[in-house]
Amino acid sequence: MNASRTARERVRVELTREITEIARRQLATEGAAGLSLRAVAREMGMVSSAIYRYFPSRDDLLTALIVDGYNAIGEAVERADAACARDDHNGRWLAVCRAVRGWALAHPHEYALLYGSPVPGYQAPQDTVGPAIRDTVVYGKIISDARDAGVLNPPDICPPPPPSFTADADRLRAVMMPEVSDDVVSRAIIAWTGVFGIVNFELFGQFNNVVENRADLFDHNVTVLGRLIGLPG
Repeated sequence: MNASRTARERVRVELTREITEIARRQLATEGAAGLSLRAVAREMGMVSSAIYRYFPSRDDLLTALIVDGYNAIGEAVERADAACARDDHNGRWLAVCRAVRGWALAHPHEYALLYGSPVPGYQAPQDTVGPAIRDTVVYGKIISDARDAGVLNPPDICPPPPPSFTADADRLRAVMMPEVSDDVVSRAIIAWTGVFGIVNFELFGQFNNVVENRADLFDHNVTVLGRLIGLPG
């Protein structure tokens, strides 16, 4: 009985993998809003009722794709950070930003699902939160490591964040940047959203006929953002 159950589990894992792979291809042709369990079932040669045993609804399939995407970009960022010397805070920052850009360019439709327009009618469940912050946790660790090493030195060019921001900063400190000041947490948000803004402009065509050497500009821009946080040069 155990062997039979194990075989069924292997079949289920394999079919689940095949369903999500076909769904990723659908993202490229139909977009997230056009994702269809019935269409996936047709491509697999399954009756539509059978596929609902694996994903009861389109939203369940979307959630699986979103979790897979967040985990993939998180893993790419973690690998990039792990390849750097721990005391090279600026090198780690540049490496993780490059990892975000590299993953986005290699997986544009999955990136668009994560960071593009919201899918009408879809509400992401709590299950997506942990995978969604994997990359951000790495980024926050770089900042807190630089602070602990005594090398974080934000330039005096920004007004302080509003007092109302402290509660938000407390939540971020609890997860990824312990003991970092409100000011640095605020700058960190500016920098991280700036990284994704640059990637979005490149991926979604806003740089077309404007910026040709995009990798060089990306490195320059994220270096400037790192300086804003106070990372050493």
